[in-house]
Amino acid sequence: MVRHSKPRAGSLQFWPRKRTKRIYPSISHWPESAELGFLGFAGYKAGMTHITIIDNRKNSTTKGDEISVPVSVLDCPPLSVLGFRFYKKSQNGIATFSEVFDAKAIDDKNLKRKARLKAGSGFGKVEKDLESIMRIRAIVSTNPKRSGLGKKRPEIFEIEVSGKDASEKLKFCKEKLGKELKVSDVFKEGEYIDVTAVTKGKGFEGQVKRFGVKRQNRKNLKKRRHIGTLGPEGVRRILYTVPMAGQLGFFRRSEYNKRIVKMGEKGNDVTPKGGFKNYGVVKDNYVLLEGSVPGPRKRLIVLRSPARAPDVKVLKPEIKHITM
Repeated sequence: MVRHSKPRAGSLQFWPRKRTKRIYPSISHWPESAELGFLGFAGYKAGMTHITIIDNRKNSTTKGDEISVPVSVLDCPPLSVLGFRFYKKSQNGIATFSEVFDAKAIDDKNLKRKARLKAGSGFGKVEKDLESIMRIRAIVSTNPKRSGLGKKRPEIFEIEVSGKDASEKLKFCKEKLGKELKVSDVFKEGEYIDVTAVTKGKGFEGQVKRFGVKRQNRKNLKKRRHIGTLGPEGVRRILYTVPMAGQLGFFRRSEYNKRIVKMGEKGNDVTPKGGFKNYGVVKDNYVLLEGSVPGPRKRLIVLRSPARAPDVKVLKPEIKHITM
């Protein structure tokens, strides 16, 4: 009799499979870049649609033809640069050295609901010990009032400041403190980016749906939607590699190399009549990303410069039609 074999069901890359602590992610890894600027942004997922474009990929079999592409619509109102956090090297990696916040941000009523911002020590402390600074990250907040959401409380997170020269980065921080940051200041059309978000929550699910294991045959005793064995007889415990029932979804996940198909400042260009279902109207800046992104509508999607950038030339797609 032929012995059937296949890869294990369910990846061991993510363990334990439990709910994330926060509904929007924090980015732990930022790519290196010599160009002065910000390496990330964020937007709210409004929905999906499809567009017709001229395929301009070099090695594509449909190069030069009109193709239909599914796209995700992200509502990207400008971010507010609240302050900057400076890191220096320590025994356990990097540690916070100093913080600088905008005076207006400290007194903002909506920001006080989320966090208590302190005045900080100013740029003077940083200028005295500039050589020891390893990383500089901007502390930014979203502006949900300018989106299709009906909430007031913003999300606050960090974005890496890129560049080689520390003095130029410090000068850049002084210029951007308290200003608004648009998505067009960070990315451009045709560029590839990484997305990180919290996936849809499914609750407590069984082994078949959670890991994709095979169902038992029709004549199996009592039940079919379970695994065949919990492990060998001699081992007096169940290994963590055995598929078990538990939490599915509401996990923090990243997807690499999503192409920006279109960016704009008039949300009406991509908003259907009556708005997006379960979201509303895209009022301000928007981004169309090729393919899908994790999470349901209204979920915050964090965008980042690619950690594994593809070796392709950045070409702006030629859009023929946007379905609304």
